Amino acid sequence: MTEELKLTPTRPYMIRAFYEWLEDNSLTPYLLVDATQDNLVIPTEHVQNGQIVLNIASQATGNMNIDNNYINFNARFGGVSRELWIPMQAVMALFAKENQSIAMPFDPAEYEDFTPEDPEPTTTTKSTPASKADTIERAKKAGLKILK
Repeated sequence: MTEELKLTPTRPYMIRAFYEWLEDNSLTPYLLVDATQDNLVIPTEHVQNGQIVLNIASQATGNMNIDNNYINFNARFGGVSRELWIPMQAVMALFAKENQSIAMPFDPAEYEDFTPEDPEPTTTTKSTPASKADTIERAKKAGLKILK
């Protein structure tokens, strides 16, 4: 009996590497996201034709985390801070703002037969500004606080 070897998708590894390369070369990394996917937390008011383009440069985001299942970060939209969650299967491409021919598109079929171990983000609603309940819930979690 031969067991079929199940490999994890390469997308998160390629995104982390290409993101670092873009930043090291003073280019602005932009993410093209399929906004029709499930488990997205994005500013839906900026979705056009079922897609959203996000500036994920380190100076435009806070608390960036790119793990094998999600890209998670904070960003400001119209002066309002939002926490975004993008599942890896929703990432269509990563490219440089300055020269869009410097791009890494991804095969949409890569995730067809793959189920991540942790398929749900911490927040599962499509983006709305953080509610008071969300803020209170986050305040209950351990973390650093600024003391005055």
